[in-house]
Amino acid sequence: MKITFLGTGTSHGIPVIACDCDVCTSNNPKNNRLRSSILVESNGLNILIDTTPDFRQQMIRYKVERIDAILFTHHHADHIFGLDDVRRYNELQPDPIPCYASKESLEVLNKIFGYAFNPPQIGGGVPKIEFFETENNVRISGISIEVIDICHGKIMINGYRFDNFAYLTDCSGIPEESIKKLQNLDVLVLGVLRHEKHSTHFNVAEAVEMVEKLRPKQTYFIHMCHRLEHEKTNAELPDNIELAYDGMEITFESTD
Repeated sequence: MKITFLGTGTSHGIPVIACDCDVCTSNNPKNNRLRSSILVESNGLNILIDTTPDFRQQMIRYKVERIDAILFTHHHADHIFGLDDVRRYNELQPDPIPCYASKESLEVLNKIFGYAFNPPQIGGGVPKIEFFETENNVRISGISIEVIDICHGKIMINGYRFDNFAYLTDCSGIPEESIKKLQNLDVLVLGVLRHEKHSTHFNVAEAVEMVEKLRPKQTYFIHMCHRLEHEKTNAELPDNIELAYDGMEITFESTD
């Protein structure tokens, strides 16, 4: 299994518009963060998690030539607004792209991208996609993916577990039932915003505490804002935790 971090930033992205802080003006490319998304390559399939507003840029930058399925974590703008640009893949692939999301997210996607749910006409301007509601599990061409409920403030959103790997973005809490589903992980990707407390995201201390509770072998933080400088923050983290960065790739053996 191979994971490519297409983006590791929070909703503003980094650099932030009209900001001259040390992170936004940094010469270190690891401090430049597109909106958070990953590509999972497994069993010959490319599975995308979230279509950010930077989707087109991410696909070009990392030379993604095929998308076999899309999983949505939730329906906030920084996780869905690039969906229309999947149209290019419809020119390259014969079948509609299956997209999986919770019932609540599907309702929002239907409002925003209604023309994709109920195309008024056939043409290049309409992405060809098929929407499916996630329940406990998603199965894509033999790959079993477990849906993990996590808290994003007052709402519940989807995390995803692929065998010994889990992806939990925009997380402010994990219910006990979900904690049971997150045992024995080789790799955990977890959202963390900044050092200061926030109502809908883990801060660094809370995320480290959750990692200590889940005890994965290795953890990568994502969804960071411009208050976390890459090198300085990494130096302060435990040895088994580090900030991911745009373009980072990790490869590990799946037990499936």
